[in-house]
Amino acid sequence: MTALSLLSQHDADTRRDRLEVLTALIGGPEFDPVLRGGVLKIPPAHPVYPWNCTVPDCTRTRWRRYAMCSVHADQWQEAEARGMSRSHFLRTAEPLSVAEAPEEMTCQICPQRSAFSLQLVLCFRHHNRWLGHAKRHPGGGEAEFERWLAGQPSLPGYGECRADVCDELAASPLGLCGAHERGYIRVGRPGGARLPKNFFATYERHDRPVPVTCEDEVVFRAWCRAQLPVHRTGQVNLRGLRPLLRAELQWCMYVHGLQPIAVWHLTWVQSLADECQRRDVASLAGLDPSAFRRAYHQRMVQEMQQALRKIYFTPSDTRDAGYIETEHFGVRFPGRSSYVDLTCISQRWLRDLLWDHIAGVLRSPTCPRSAQPVDFVRRAGAELSAFLEAEAPGGGHDPAVLRGEHVHRFVADLRNRERLGLAFRGQARLDGKRSKVTENSRRLVFNYGRSLLRGALDSGSAEQIGLDRGFIAAMPVGGPGTPRSRNPFPDEVARALADEVNLQQLADSYDPHDRGLRDVWETIIVTGRRASEVIQLRLDCVGRYGGLPLLWHDQTKVGNLNAAVRIPDHLLDRLEERRQKTLTHYADRHVGRPPTPAERAHLALFPTDILNPDGRRALSYTWFHTGLRNWINDLDLGGHYVAHQARHTLATRLLRHGATLTHIRRYLGQLSDRMAEHYVHLTQSDLENVLQHVWVAGPGTTNPGELLTSNTTPLTREQAQALAIDLSRRSTPAEGGFCTFQPVVDGGACPWSLDCHNCDKFVLSGADLLYWRRKRE
Repeated sequence: MTALSLLSQHDADTRRDRLEVLTALIGGPEFDPVLRGGVLKIPPAHPVYPWNCTVPDCTRTRWRRYAMCSVHADQWQEAEARGMSRSHFLRTAEPLSVAEAPEEMTCQICPQRSAFSLQLVLCFRHHNRWLGHAKRHPGGGEAEFERWLAGQPSLPGYGECRADVCDELAASPLGLCGAHERGYIRVGRPGGARLPKNFFATYERHDRPVPVTCEDEVVFRAWCRAQLPVHRTGQVNLRGLRPLLRAELQWCMYVHGLQPIAVWHLTWVQSLADECQRRDVASLAGLDPSAFRRAYHQRMVQEMQQALRKIYFTPSDTRDAGYIETEHFGVRFPGRSSYVDLTCISQRWLRDLLWDHIAGVLRSPTCPRSAQPVDFVRRAGAELSAFLEAEAPGGGHDPAVLRGEHVHRFVADLRNRERLGLAFRGQARLDGKRSKVTENSRRLVFNYGRSLLRGALDSGSAEQIGLDRGFIAAMPVGGPGTPRSRNPFPDEVARALADEVNLQQLADSYDPHDRGLRDVWETIIVTGRRASEVIQLRLDCVGRYGGLPLLWHDQTKVGNLNAAVRIPDHLLDRLEERRQKTLTHYADRHVGRPPTPAERAHLALFPTDILNPDGRRALSYTWFHTGLRNWINDLDLGGHYVAHQARHTLATRLLRHGATLTHIRRYLGQLSDRMAEHYVHLTQSDLENVLQHVWVAGPGTTNPGELLTSNTTPLTREQAQALAIDLSRRSTPAEGGFCTFQPVVDGGACPWSLDCHNCDKFVLSGADLLYWRRKRE
């Protein structure tokens, strides 16, 4: 047996195994029974693939846009121009009767023949008979038609259409349905199949069999096999596809319905099936989506391939193939595909270590909420791989020859690239571009590269592949980095970004469809929330509780979900108005129906119009950032400003008005005072004012523990000076405060070995408060 025949046998076995898996899945109890069979007949109001006009009681099929028939779509465009809402139009529009049959209709006298007249539901022969009878008996009306109908005999049919993919009845003794017979005549009758002239009068009228002549039966049969199915509204004909491809399309249509983010029109599915039949495609696996001309076909094939990869390949298969599926581990990061490509790492041993590391992250009980840790360790692996490929012996494919000196050279190379502003060696971005090495990205490469190699050492994988311990130990930590924080808005910039005229310009110029750009920005500057926290707000996020207006939101960055913050009344009114707009928009897309309580709980306050049939997906941060950035550029404020600076501005102003770091930390949703300090920007005069708010009487004063100041009665300069003089007489300076133990104050030795942290004789001044809070952290 040749190698080619062995390969062909292996491919055949693979296809058979995959077909068995898909057949078992399609036969499962949870599979939609509508999607089984060679011809899928979809109900008009199917939850995933509807094709009926959304006007109530309209029996026509929907057009390309607006989810309405062509007549109602034209009427809706005119009504929308007049300012009418979609829900009002749907309630008042007049339903229309069917213009064409969505599926083949049979004659009501002889069910073995297809109907020629859709109005009378009669075959061609009975239709002609009725026309002749109506001429002889004019004015009979419906009663005459019923009497004539009762006396007509049923005629034998011509069988099914001889085209392999067609399940319709033949329209003539030629053996083809009406659509295929017209197509056969249009292409010049391949094979020369013909009927006798005037066969009806010569043969059928006398109940004689009609002879069919064919010059070349082989050519005629080949033409019948090559035909595409007749397109019928509400149907998807898969009879012309290979068995595996047919099962793949059925399974992918079902999986798409589980989370219908994108819209698949039935005409798109049928045209994709026709294109696959024309190309004689055996399976979607391994098919290049760019081979299809239409963009929606390419998107559909990509989504189908993603669904098929999860059942065709096991985790061990993906490890060998150089990628990882996060859904194999029950994880799907928000806004990301389940597919993570690892082929940017050329060394097999390093790629396997990376796969094992990511798999461990996905299996861990502390699996991250976002894909950033996976992206960072993938970036570190790609950069190390590219360096080894270029600089190590044999391209670094043999781990046994690698030593610590190679890591030292890698570290030096990356630091030089950072210093010179060069790009990374490795190709880790999906768009084909190489990012510039910055201080932060270099730190991440070192930290995650070290974590990757140390994990291999702890698991024993490094010893199994012969990787030198010195190679692992030489990978450094990334270092602390340069702390940076954004400045708050200058006063004139803050006023410009909150000016009513400018805010209206933001809404008019960059949110013409009123999706909530201005509402998002006003919520950010009033509450100081993160942009993503505001964009992802749910529909019922505001209300009055105990008479106070509150905003409920998820602080996902710190894991604080369903947190409430008080908001002013004018912001409550604006968000209430936005909620009504969102409900109106939902009703417009669902035939005037309001959301159910279960649906309402998941609706976004700022839903996107793109691939969002259920209204759960919020606007993207990119959309918000683009509109806000262009608006700020138009204002020409003389600098570069971003949305996050509103958070710094609010934190600084809170501190200036007497709030402590604890208050700011809780209000902004931070984990520690150190994180809150990142948002605080003070001048020296601001600091002096703040310190006056934290003075308390120590043990050396007349009334120990007495609150010396408050937000309403701050210390005067004379009071603070008197307190400092009194404290200096009864204490001695210590690390971060004062010691009031008199033997020590008088010059004696400390009996507790200078354990000031745990001594009740140790007191703090206001100036030492931040020092001790930071030391505690």
